[in-house]
Amino acid sequence: MASNIGAAAAAVPEIPENPDGQNAPNQHVPSLAGSVLECPDGFGGSLLIRLQNMSSTANLGVRLDLKQIALRCRNTEFNPRRFAAVIMRLREPRATALIFSSGRMVVTGTKSTHNSALATRKFAYILERVGFQPAGMLDFKVQNIVGTVDVGFPIRLEGLVFAHPTFSSYEPELFPGLIYRLVQPRVVLLIFVSGKVVITGAKTEAQLIEGLRKMYPVLVEFRKENATSVPGDVPTIAAA
Repeated sequence: MASNIGAAAAAVPEIPENPDGQNAPNQHVPSLAGSVLECPDGFGGSLLIRLQNMSSTANLGVRLDLKQIALRCRNTEFNPRRFAAVIMRLREPRATALIFSSGRMVVTGTKSTHNSALATRKFAYILERVGFQPAGMLDFKVQNIVGTVDVGFPIRLEGLVFAHPTFSSYEPELFPGLIYRLVQPRVVLLIFVSGKVVITGAKTEAQLIEGLRKMYPVLVEFRKENATSVPGDVPTIAAA
């Protein structure tokens, strides 16, 4: 494949020669380690951030005939009356692409930068095999990473929002979690009384780690003492 996505895909293996890209022999084994990040808590321990979803974009640099793509490629959906893009799915790595006639593509559902880059190359390869040659670089960019973490103790959300009104908002009648917006790195944390935290808005894994590292001492400060754990879990993060 002539096109590449730069350094992010430097270690990605060659795409197997198969017109539909779906039933080729599995030459890639997903890295489970890539879906879990370790973050130092600043107190001699560490926290595990589990990556739930990653969204990335690419630009093929060529106009696409979406009807032809939907007719000639497997695992696709196209209903122009509802949505002006072809929805294409991969089984390995598990990913979904929204492919627009402008040549732009949004890839979601992966859990590591490596798999996101690999899926982008596979989608581009499939389109190339049906007659749409990418024009040069794919301009691959990670736009959003979502991760979850359990800090292991319940949190006093009322006290937290009272002490940090500039960066946080908490309206339990509308949403059970506190929304905390960090300035640097620019990430958003959804903090639940159970101690479960969802981190979103990061563009790199390093930003996820840095955001949690900065926030953890604040969470410790507002830890509930002598409280039983709250039943329930973090709401499911749906992959598009």
